Amino acid sequence: MRNSSTKRYVIYSGRRVVTTQFSVSPLQAVVDYVRSYGVKDDEITRLGVDSVSWRGARFSAALAPAESETASST
Repeated sequence: MRNSSTKRYVIYSGRRVVTTQFSVSPLQAVVDYVRSYGVKDDEITRLGVDSVSWRGARFSAALAPAESETASST
């Protein structure tokens, strides 16, 4: 069971959606995503409250839209 403070975030590489991630903040979601590739924390540059840079690539996170009842019941 997820903690009530976790939310679902969409992770972007540039403008492209790469995945969704549950986390407590957009920054933590995007850091966790980049670290999932084995990247060390000191290789990740924090750019703001919702984005990071790693080896020239920029990754960002945004709160995922709520799933509609119709979509979840099909």
